[in-house]
Amino acid sequence: MSTPLLSALVVAHNEEARIAACLDALGFADEIVVVLDRCSDRTAEIARRYTDRLLPGAWEFEGDRRNAGIGQCRGQWVLEVDADERVPPELAAEIRATVASSTNDWHEIPVDNYVGERLVRYGWGASFGRSAYAGLFRRGAKRWGRERVHPRLAFTGTKGVRLDTPIRHYVDRDISDMLRRLDRYTTARARDLRESGDPGSFAANVRRIFSRFWKCYVGRKGYREGGYGFLIALCAGLYPILSYLKATLEEDHP
Repeated sequence: MSTPLLSALVVAHNEEARIAACLDALGFADEIVVVLDRCSDRTAEIARRYTDRLLPGAWEFEGDRRNAGIGQCRGQWVLEVDADERVPPELAAEIRATVASSTNDWHEIPVDNYVGERLVRYGWGASFGRSAYAGLFRRGAKRWGRERVHPRLAFTGTKGVRLDTPIRHYVDRDISDMLRRLDRYTTARARDLRESGDPGSFAANVRRIFSRFWKCYVGRKGYREGGYGFLIALCAGLYPILSYLKATLEEDHP
């Protein structure tokens, strides 16, 4: 039996500084599909050096643009990668071996998260970073929900074992970048909350400050990362209450 065709999918918005390094590492895939979401810089020009499978457009919801990209993939398997992620050679080999032999429908990939050049292994989670994600799946087995940030996921079929080799995720350039990301995430989440008609209660979201901080700092061992672990836990704790306050105190605007 021949090796199943593997598509690598990258969703990008104005990523001219990082898209080349991402695509350089995806040469092991049988095709590369790049979704160009409202790109006004050189992302498309750079991506065209690696593939002619480009999908330009403008999507308000993260889930919609990711589903559009999956729909463009022709492979039996899809590897979903963000522009700020890098697939090391060891992971590339493991992915090829997995799609050649797996009898399951989707697999999680572990993540090594970097702030600048600092590897921060512990503390991620609670809507502020991820330690693993369902990035390798058979076409048709994964679908994103219709939310602006952190869309829900729906799967069909069976989950396989988690891969061993982590992908490298350059999640934030520095602390200021981390705080700007918190601002973007909470603004997008506030719009989802307003449209749902149920932003929750002030008291419930205040309680989540402490429960999410504890989950990241203690449960996910963020304390092992010193100040970075504290910052991650703090941002994770503030995410729900800031989203709630923006949803209830500010006017909606794009």
